Amino acid sequence: MQKVLVTGGDGFIGSHLTEMLLEQGYAVRALSYYNSFNYWGWLDSMEHPHLEVITGDVRDPHFCKHITQGIDVIFHLAALIAIPYSYIAPDSYVDTNIKGTLNICQAAKENGVKRVLVTSTSEVYGTAQYVPIDEKHPKQPQSPYSATKIGADAMAMSFYNAFELPVVIVRPFNTYGPRQSARAIIPTIITQIANGKKEIKLGDLTPTRDFNFVKDTCKGFIELSQCDAAIGQEVNVCSNFEISMRDTLELIAKLMHSDVKFIEDEQRLRPKNSEVFRLWGDNAKIKKLTGFTPYYSIEQGLQETINWFLDKENLKKYKADIYNV
Repeated sequence: MQKVLVTGGDGFIGSHLTEMLLEQGYAVRALSYYNSFNYWGWLDSMEHPHLEVITGDVRDPHFCKHITQGIDVIFHLAALIAIPYSYIAPDSYVDTNIKGTLNICQAAKENGVKRVLVTSTSEVYGTAQYVPIDEKHPKQPQSPYSATKIGADAMAMSFYNAFELPVVIVRPFNTYGPRQSARAIIPTIITQIANGKKEIKLGDLTPTRDFNFVKDTCKGFIELSQCDAAIGQEVNVCSNFEISMRDTLELIAKLMHSDVKFIEDEQRLRPKNSEVFRLWGDNAKIKKLTGFTPYYSIEQGLQETINWFLDKENLKKYKADIYNV
């Protein structure tokens, strides 16, 4: 039984990845960000004989060395990810995203970890210069968040080049699904409609995105972890399907049988040069490496997400009236 570490296991993608790994027979050590309430995020309700939940902080190099002992594969997802908050607190993003990745890579090197999957983001590409976006597309730091993820990717690749650390840069495009933070557009739309709003507040609806259902994203992570040819590579995990924010709103409204109207909320708009207006990913590389193809269509993924949010126990965890940065 392989023993894996999932940093950021208490988060949206991390909790789904932890579940999928356990289902596939891995022993999982999942890291939850330390707090004095002993709150494990989305791991709180997860029980499994092969799940070990630990709390701590990737910003501490000594802690990282401790938690990577006896680990075969690391899935490094721990990061600060909200773009609006990166405008307010960019220094914290440098500490967590860049230095946290450095600490994990250094610890993996010292402890002889066999594979390190570092989570990137499609935001590193910025607004598309050409589509679909392949892994050779130029990097464009259009927010402090994306700048730190570019830095984290480079740090991880430096450990591959300098020390032969078996690193894979996994670059998911816009992942959505159950448990996603209300800071993202799809949960924002669903939670406002589910709470009976007839007018919902959103930002700019002209940008396009390549949305991926969370289970497909997790499948991409696991398949890349098993692919020797992926070592030293940056690999997109995407659907190769583009949809605008406005069309996403209209599709969700249709699936929820709502005639909701849209109101532009200025506080939800990014600064002009920071907005990423077009993301459409090329998934040819991951297909070639692993045979990966997304299972969920946008309609299937949205319906499963809607169903989860419509559960009253899930919906009450979200504050639809508050803009969550």
